[in-house]
Amino acid sequence: MIWRVPGTRYRAPNIVERDQYRGGRLLVRAGIATNGRTDLYVFSGGSVTAVRYRDEILHPLVRPFIAAIGTDAIFMNDNPRPHRARLVRSYPESETIPQMAWPARSPDLNPIENV
Repeated sequence: MIWRVPGTRYRAPNIVERDQYRGGRLLVRAGIATNGRTDLYVFSGGSVTAVRYRDEILHPLVRPFIAAIGTDAIFMNDNPRPHRARLVRSYPESETIPQMAWPARSPDLNPIENV
């Protein structure tokens, strides 16, 4: 709580201007492993659909990254809507990428949330 002398509330030294930019949004994706990481990928404009996720993340970034790590790699995907789409769920199977089971309503234990 801030206490001021009565009548000094709106004096210039007591006012701090703030600029708030509403509506701006930046969505960034990345992948990590014990022995490496992917480059950051910035989605430009629009929402992320299952098709965009597959075409802009899984195919050009995840597939080569998993291949470079080797046979011990397991792909972990959390549960936002584009990741749950049938198109996205079937992609790792078609590319023989081992995928971790991620049950619905499970706690978010994905380590990248903390990176």
